[in-house]
Amino acid sequence: MQRQLLNFCLFFLISSLGCWNLAASAIEPQDPVVLDMLASFKKGDRKRLSQQLPLVKGHLLEPWAAYWELRARLDEASESEIHGFFNRFANTYQEDRLRADWLLLLGSRRDWTSFKTEYPSYRMRDDRELQCYSALIEFINDGAKATPSLPAEVYRNWLLLREADEGCTLAVDRLNDARKISDQQIWRKARVATDNNRPRVVRAALEILSPLKEPKALQELLAQPQKYLMKNQAHPQRAAQEWVVLALIRMAASDPDGAARHLAGYWQPYLSIEQRNWAWAAIGKQSAMQLDSNALKYYEKVGRLADLNDDLLAWRARAGLRLGQESKWEIVQASIQAMSAEARAESTWKYWHAKALMSMHKPGTRLHQEGLNALSEIAGIRGFYEQLAMEEIGQRIIAPARPEPPTAAEKEAARSNPGLRRALYAIQIGLRSEGVREWNYSTNLVNGLGQPGRMSERETLAAAALACEEQVYDRCINTMERAKDQFDLSLAFPMPHKDEVLKKASEIGIDPAYVYGLIRQESRFVTDARSVVGAAGLMQVMPATAKWTAKKIGLTNYSPDQIHQRDVNIAIGTGFLKIVLDNFEGSMPMAAAAYNAGPSRVRKWRMGPVIEGAIWAENVPFNETRDYVKKVLSNATAYAALITSEPQSLKSRLGSVGPRTADAGADNGDIP
Repeated sequence: MQRQLLNFCLFFLISSLGCWNLAASAIEPQDPVVLDMLASFKKGDRKRLSQQLPLVKGHLLEPWAAYWELRARLDEASESEIHGFFNRFANTYQEDRLRADWLLLLGSRRDWTSFKTEYPSYRMRDDRELQCYSALIEFINDGAKATPSLPAEVYRNWLLLREADEGCTLAVDRLNDARKISDQQIWRKARVATDNNRPRVVRAALEILSPLKEPKALQELLAQPQKYLMKNQAHPQRAAQEWVVLALIRMAASDPDGAARHLAGYWQPYLSIEQRNWAWAAIGKQSAMQLDSNALKYYEKVGRLADLNDDLLAWRARAGLRLGQESKWEIVQASIQAMSAEARAESTWKYWHAKALMSMHKPGTRLHQEGLNALSEIAGIRGFYEQLAMEEIGQRIIAPARPEPPTAAEKEAARSNPGLRRALYAIQIGLRSEGVREWNYSTNLVNGLGQPGRMSERETLAAAALACEEQVYDRCINTMERAKDQFDLSLAFPMPHKDEVLKKASEIGIDPAYVYGLIRQESRFVTDARSVVGAAGLMQVMPATAKWTAKKIGLTNYSPDQIHQRDVNIAIGTGFLKIVLDNFEGSMPMAAAAYNAGPSRVRKWRMGPVIEGAIWAENVPFNETRDYVKKVLSNATAYAALITSEPQSLKSRLGSVGPRTADAGADNGDIP
């Protein structure tokens, strides 16, 4: 009782300080109990959860409390109790989440009969492991009569899983036994996992082929690949070919030139053509990621592009683009043509394939026109390559006409939606993760009445408007991004804290659209956002960076706790952005990359030929930073269209990127 009282007092203390926005719902006395139940759930305290559950009866978030209580003891719960939960909370996120948990448990128990009965009621269908279990059951039951595409679907799900799992690994194992998935496909998974430095995944893949009798040998190979290669050079014919490929891949991550010497000097004659092609491409990829001019030389040793996966082909295309004025468009085109249909459909590769066609063929020819048609298909304001495509076909980027705003009835329907109400309330009392998941479910998998099925376009618009009205801007953005014909740019690109941002941007001489573009990508306007590495606030500033910047911009008496204050966070974030922007001669793509990955890395990445900003951005070695730069710049372009109501150019913001010129001023190497 004393603990509940303490939580209750703490809750009101925090809310009185304005940490939560509770505009949509009144504070309820049971809120502290709900918060305490989540803490108990995370601790695995089953007894306390059972004691607390009756205390939240009738609370808006009771479905969450009931979920935590039952999920904590799901392995012991009876089927009747589980189905009672399904019936009581029908059509809610919590029902479907518990069903997914239950299905995973049934899969681990190999209870195929119960799994097959329950799986059709699972609505989210986004769990790859469950998809694999379902496919495996179909294969067990139907054998040769199973869906022909089943092995390919299982293999695709398995490839996309970053961590080792049970469901897909088991399904692949059974399909491999039946010769429906080949040994070579499994080795490809091991190669990709080796490239991504995921030893557990490598080991799980190899266990499918045969019991791994010497796990330490694999561990040593991955930790010291050069040692493995050197040790086996005396008798190369005795070394397992695929283990050699794994060692070459792993060595290439730190020393692509050294891996190339080993491959050319010792191992090439002992590998199959497919293995050699993959190994050379893996070395070429790592060289390309280091922005080394040798990358294409290594890729030239690949005799058959069909032997490569999409990732290796993507880096071959990027290496071709990076040649600057000498871009080898035939390399770009051939690389993209060899990709899977799924990869070729992405706006990134549609754009560059179109550019290759238009660069290689004269205007008026069929292939040049094919390139123009491809650009027209993706052109739009929502996305980096979509905006570039607009400019390539001669259109300027402008804010599209807004749809009719939600009517009073549509607004009321959104506000009355049970899932949206629970999601907003959860977020407002500090359960952001739970609220976000329920919001996404409620706007994706049930309609405006909470029934299975997607929201209509008008319901989606009303839901986005509700989120913005409640200042839950990340859900406003997320929801509006899925709209089609009812797309409102001002909801997809909201501008909270407008007076503060515009004032600070004007004071220091920085484009406010660029600042907004960065904030949208950094925090989606979640003021208390905190990253796993410690970045905080709207502009996600690291503690050391905040301290350094505060001193640089003359912010006296700064203390670390102030970074969570909105105005201080904006002042420090914009101040640091201005510093890196000036340091990189006003280059928006380089400044964005420096804000995300650090200036020292960007100084290395800018070396090489002078290339257009879009090519430079596409060649950023870090996946996160590459995506970040493109989104910040496309965000900024959209915001500029909103702020100025005038046509905008993404290309002008990208400019060109290359080594620092002699007259560009000193390199401020002390930037953290």
